[in-house]
Amino acid sequence: MDDDLRERVRTEAEKHALFNAVKYESEADVGAVMGPLMGENPDFRPHGDEIPGVVGGVVADVNAMDGEERLERLLELDPELVAELEEEEQEDEHTLPDLPNAGEYEEIRMRQAPNPNGPWHIGHARMPSVIGTYKERYDGSFVVRFDDTDPETKRPDLDAYDAILSDIEYLGFEPDEVIRASDRVETYYDHARELIDLGGAYTCSCSGEEFSDLKNSAEACPHRDKDAETTREEFEAMVDGEYGAGEMVLRVRTDIEHKNPALRDWVAFRMIDTPHPREEAAEYRCWPMLDFQSGVDDHLTGVTHIIRGIDLQDSAKRQQFVYDYFDWEYPEVIHWGHVQVDEYDVKMSTSTIKELVEGGELAGWDDPRAPTIKSLRRRGIRGSAIVDAMIELGTSTSNVELSMSAIYANNRELVDDGANRYFFVRDGVDKQVVGGPEEGKPPLHPDHQDRGPRVIPVTGGVRVEPEDVPTNGERVWLKGYGCVRHTRDAFEYTGDDISAVREEGVQVVHWVPAEGSVPTRLRTPDGDVEGEAEPAFAEVDADEMVQFERIGFARVDDHGEDESVAYFAHK
Repeated sequence: MDDDLRERVRTEAEKHALFNAVKYESEADVGAVMGPLMGENPDFRPHGDEIPGVVGGVVADVNAMDGEERLERLLELDPELVAELEEEEQEDEHTLPDLPNAGEYEEIRMRQAPNPNGPWHIGHARMPSVIGTYKERYDGSFVVRFDDTDPETKRPDLDAYDAILSDIEYLGFEPDEVIRASDRVETYYDHARELIDLGGAYTCSCSGEEFSDLKNSAEACPHRDKDAETTREEFEAMVDGEYGAGEMVLRVRTDIEHKNPALRDWVAFRMIDTPHPREEAAEYRCWPMLDFQSGVDDHLTGVTHIIRGIDLQDSAKRQQFVYDYFDWEYPEVIHWGHVQVDEYDVKMSTSTIKELVEGGELAGWDDPRAPTIKSLRRRGIRGSAIVDAMIELGTSTSNVELSMSAIYANNRELVDDGANRYFFVRDGVDKQVVGGPEEGKPPLHPDHQDRGPRVIPVTGGVRVEPEDVPTNGERVWLKGYGCVRHTRDAFEYTGDDISAVREEGVQVVHWVPAEGSVPTRLRTPDGDVEGEAEPAFAEVDADEMVQFERIGFARVDDHGEDESVAYFAHK
């Protein structure tokens, strides 16, 4: 490389290194610089062996600067790149629309209100992703309130409380406040008593069928004009557990002739005989319905903005009656459509997944075939990769489809630089190697030569995948070793001239030693795949990400006596 070319490389590398460091507010990385540098400057490619050394020196200089110096130098070298960064920041900031009337509130407070009836599926990640992002934008508060006041139909799973909080942490957010509705039953009772005194509620012993007929006919039930004193007495009897399930309810007095029958005198409290699974709440039998409990809590916790599904529009309308009785101001509401996720055969439903787990069809909530956050986490998907994909969906009232490829693309950017490369061979075929070196030395990472090579012996032969065995007389390139010709059921070494690949089209294949390879099970959404990994794979720590060359990224799960286990992430 002559001096002029070296100077051009330095200049271009400096721009890309500065851009990388300023964009991510961190130190520049040689690997991140090499890709765009070589892509934009094809004439650099013949000097590919020398360029990483030049880039390494430039990156070291850039990393010695502070953030302000980097920005000033980038502005001096290429103002257009600085403008591009500013445009990206502006686009990122406005991926989600501004919250309605946000400027009218001293603090933005938003809540996630999960039902803890099981761990989360992927669709559940949308709400904390959006709320957490809004919290950061407005420097607001993120409240998690467990709506666990249905101990029968949506019976809480005691393990789900901590599991859900763990999932929120994995996505990158920390709630400012955590509330369990089942701890607040007395608060709901107090507000029910006040509502009764305001003339806003009455006790009703009509059967569900009887009231439904009356409601649909816009006729009041015979209990509607009951005096407040009688209603209070009967409500206290409900609180004391003197009624069984279905014998008595407390209704909010609305408009019995409302054009929407679903809003007519809706139930605020009902009797449930099944004890709550939480010991602290097991004594209660009179439980609030979600619309009453949630409406009260949103006001008492100062929630300013609510996000809920478009199918729950009636909830706001029901709760508005309660807010009007108490003279409260209703929060801002954003309704959005449902999110559908492609790729999975299993229905994205907590109850469905629970049935499959309990029936043994799934090994657990983190089975790679399950459309759950636990599954993605075990496969090595970073939480921020999910968040970014969810944010891109926006807050449209239309149903939206999340392509898993979007999550995988985000994750690939996050893990590629740190994931060392290894070989993994499925259904291997053994071949002796005649001639040539005693070992192959493929790099741990093609963009990080400083990490050195993996050393893989070939003295006992090599193992390759059946489709990678060429016909007799043809050649393949064993990556990190060299070119071999299939001759008399063996591989004859023919040299390490890379022109065989670049100019003659010889196929590059992965391989492991026939002796000393590591039995490995790769768990994938399509089922388990068995094979062997190269010896060095046994030294990779659990939870590390690797890339099995020509197969994809995987998270190392465990190294057992009989086999190692890895979970497939994506290609």
